[in-house]
Amino acid sequence: MTFSRLVAATLVAAGALSAAPALAQDYPTKPVTIIVPWGAGGGTDATARLIATLLENDLGVPVPVENRTGGSGVVGHSAIANARPDGYTIGIATLEIGGMHYQGLTDIDYTAFTPIGLYNADPAAIFVRTDGPYADATALIDAIKASSDRELKASGSAQGGVNHLAVAGMLNALDIPVARVAWVPSEGAAPGLQDLAAGGVNFATASLPEGQALMDAGRIKPIAIFAAERSAAAPDLPTFAEVTGVDFAMGSWRGIVAPAGVDAAIVEKLQTAIGEVVQDPDYVSFMQARGYAMQWTPGAEFGEFLANSDAQMGATLEAVGLAR
Repeated sequence: MTFSRLVAATLVAAGALSAAPALAQDYPTKPVTIIVPWGAGGGTDATARLIATLLENDLGVPVPVENRTGGSGVVGHSAIANARPDGYTIGIATLEIGGMHYQGLTDIDYTAFTPIGLYNADPAAIFVRTDGPYADATALIDAIKASSDRELKASGSAQGGVNHLAVAGMLNALDIPVARVAWVPSEGAAPGLQDLAAGGVNFATASLPEGQALMDAGRIKPIAIFAAERSAAAPDLPTFAEVTGVDFAMGSWRGIVAPAGVDAAIVEKLQTAIGEVVQDPDYVSFMQARGYAMQWTPGAEFGEFLANSDAQMGATLEAVGLAR
């Protein structure tokens, strides 16, 4: 090889090595899409749209939100995992990502994602119609015990979703067959709660913030919460353990992820920008007004959380007979 060719080859190689850092340094130069695996109107959608609005100011580019529903959360989570790992498609992962593969719905698990940060975790609550026959959680539980299999119906999430597991886990904890209550799947909490308000199901499970609009309208009411302690947002609402004497807790979480393999410098930029968003006064006031718990657990620590959540989901699904 001549000296001139050697120099040219060296320059090409150097350019290739520097391309990724240069791209990361310029990021972003076009819109960054946030994929939401659940329907419009639910808690995941509401928080995602707020984050997107505030993130536009930090990143200086549009941040559109796309709802990719279907398949009990598989469609949206798969869309995030299978996107090009360039930082221009990110999304909201929810607790269900730890359960879908155990149920045989997909091969995708938490390892298909780059963890950016956990921003919310809320316990589930039991809701009934305000004008319905159940004055409190004891009345509902007594009705379930006295019913025949699948006579009573519940909703609040997809099959195997957090709110479904809340009901299945509750029944299991009370030594009631899980098949006693028929689960009516929904693409998120909002349609499940609407079904409750319309009389399509006997009760529903969702977080308190997700039920707030229908609570304010006087159509539904919470009767117990699956948490270790009472909620500061609803101090008069008893915990499931207080009502039954049985310890059982279950709740949802929401975190921002990207496809596996995104450049570390881009991930750092996103973590920094979203870390600022979750401290923004508009974000804080929105979350507080609706009773959403706030936190920011970025990077490796969120990755550990994902691994632990996956293991816990597997154990829960196995215990209630939903694992395949």
